[in-house]
Amino acid sequence: MPEEQKEIIDGIISKDDLRDVLASMGQLNVKNEELEAMIKEASGPINFTVFLTMFGEKLKGADPEDVIVSAFKVLDPEATGLIKKQFLEELLTTQCDRFSAEEMKNLWAAFPPDVAGNVDYKNICYVITHGEEKEE
Repeated sequence: MPEEQKEIIDGIISKDDLRDVLASMGQLNVKNEELEAMIKEASGPINFTVFLTMFGEKLKGADPEDVIVSAFKVLDPEATGLIKKQFLEELLTTQCDRFSAEEMKNLWAAFPPDVAGNVDYKNICYVITHGEEKEE
């Protein structure tokens, strides 16, 4: 298994993961001390939920949809706007406030994957922040 996949699957966001997120947002030369300070802000290991909370606090005043989309982009290194259903389901059922089988059923009913098994996370983010599905 490639090392970058292992880091995502273990559910813990490391200093290198934070560096990658910041680089994807245009902050290319973040010092180790800054990253270590960010890691220390959390009360323990940084999982996806903790990361979203911390990220949201840092981006106060930003558009909530942009914040959520940016968080999903960490899981989409090729910037396709899509995440594999199986991967997203694994994250949601094994990390933090785990989704139940019923919650997963409801998610896929509301946001069915395409024939290739991909989920449009930008649409999910839009619905979370605007309360209705985007017109195609």
